[in-house]
Amino acid sequence: MLQSLSQNEDTIVALATPNGVGAISVIRVSGPNSISSVDKVFLGKKKLADCTSHTIHYGKIIDAYGETIDDVLVSIFLNGQSFTGEDSIEISTHGSPFVAQKVISILLNEDVRLAEPGEFTKRAFLNGKIDLAQAEAVADVINSRTEVSLRGARNQLDGILSSKIDYLREKLIQTSSLIELELDFAEEDIQFMSMPEIVKNLEEISDELDQLLSTFSFGKVIRDGVNVALVGPPNAGKSSLLNYFLKEARAIVSEVPGTTRDIIREDLFIDGILFRLSDTAGIRATDDHIEKEGVFRSRNALKEADIVLFLNDTTIEFSENLYQEILELNHKERVVSVGNKVDLEKPHNENYDVLISAKTGEGIEKLFAKLKEVALGSSSYTEKTAIVTNIRHFEALKKANESIESAMNSIKEGLTGEFISVDLRNAVSSLGEIIGIITADDILNNIFSKFCIGK
Repeated sequence: MLQSLSQNEDTIVALATPNGVGAISVIRVSGPNSISSVDKVFLGKKKLADCTSHTIHYGKIIDAYGETIDDVLVSIFLNGQSFTGEDSIEISTHGSPFVAQKVISILLNEDVRLAEPGEFTKRAFLNGKIDLAQAEAVADVINSRTEVSLRGARNQLDGILSSKIDYLREKLIQTSSLIELELDFAEEDIQFMSMPEIVKNLEEISDELDQLLSTFSFGKVIRDGVNVALVGPPNAGKSSLLNYFLKEARAIVSEVPGTTRDIIREDLFIDGILFRLSDTAGIRATDDHIEKEGVFRSRNALKEADIVLFLNDTTIEFSENLYQEILELNHKERVVSVGNKVDLEKPHNENYDVLISAKTGEGIEKLFAKLKEVALGSSSYTEKTAIVTNIRHFEALKKANESIESAMNSIKEGLTGEFISVDLRNAVSSLGEIIGIITADDILNNIFSKFCIGK
């Protein structure tokens, strides 16, 4: 684990609750001078330095002239029994932004500085309270918008992924150690593990890494949601379908082709999964320069979509040419062909995955089920499953697996243990990067700079 940086000798303060008017505001203070600094501005029945950990005390915050700023409750966390692993205090004030900022400004005059983004969580990591993967999960919990994304973040915060990574890393270290030990006894020709045993171990670890890597597409859905592009010829009913999804007239509906000129984006939640819908302009040849721009943006939305809902009017023939164009811009398994207007005459109902009526709602539940099927695939998720949701973790796992494959190739080619051990050390380092055992300062700064101040 990284040692605490010299900057951690500072005592820091920040507003922990969102800006704005509310019932209360919570101000968080952490560092070696937390108790003494707050004691200088807190007037209660007794000094905070004389209080025990995990207790709450009523009193007043006063300024340099002895004037009362606010009546507060102060929570004390001592002897590393706090989130950060340092002496910490949380001050609950009335929920006026002015009052909160006034209290913070008073503390800034008492050997306390303003916290940087994510610095409280960074200190929790540096002080060994959580590992790096868990620290990143804190931000995911804060940013979760659905039941599924919250469960995924809690999964990581509870250390399920970290435990898996730690187990695989230790297994690699054991194998690598035996190989390096043999190098020390090369002249005695002592073998601590046969090459078939080494290969078997490495194959088992590689298989488990492959399994983790395979969860990333599902993990990305859990964490970030699914981008869905509504695409089709003009007047197929894309805007009507969006309005039905949202239960409001969000998009203009007209029988005149080309009504939608720009992309309309809205969020839809289906069984706890976030689907980000983009209602695009109808794709067709046009001389209207504004509509041309809309068609251009539609094609870009198509390329970036996780799922494409290709909507057609069932009362006319299937738009085969447009369908082929869509397949050139995205993968076939991501394209769901939807036949709309089944409440009218429907002579052309072939070539569709789902048949619906955006007007009456017929078939919409089947469409929802299809969206979930494409988004989640065959993934089976439980609260005890290690899931990869973070691109940094995904890249580190890939690097580890590539190093293991390189080590196995060295074995097949009959190379000496020096070559094998170098690859295995690289694999161990890559896994260590995920949980923060080996982490450069620039990686840490990049991770925690994305947090809000006060967390």
